[in-house]
Amino acid sequence: MRRRQANQIRLAKEQLTKEIESLKQSLETANSNFENVSDPDLIDSYIYEMNAISFRYKYLLRQMRNMES
Repeated sequence: MRRRQANQIRLAKEQLTKEIESLKQSLETANSNFENVSDPDLIDSYIYEMNAISFRYKYLLRQMRNMES
């Protein structure tokens, strides 16, 4: 039973880690796009996108910390 629970926690951590890495890449892409546009609507769009990604990233980091404690 304990081994199964430990395995489930390990798998959940691996999944969180993958999602965190994916969000890092998405944030870099959104930031790059933001720096390369001049249309005000696109600028706003990338600001909102970067904020949304940042909030999701912070949430996942909290989840990871909670799993480790």
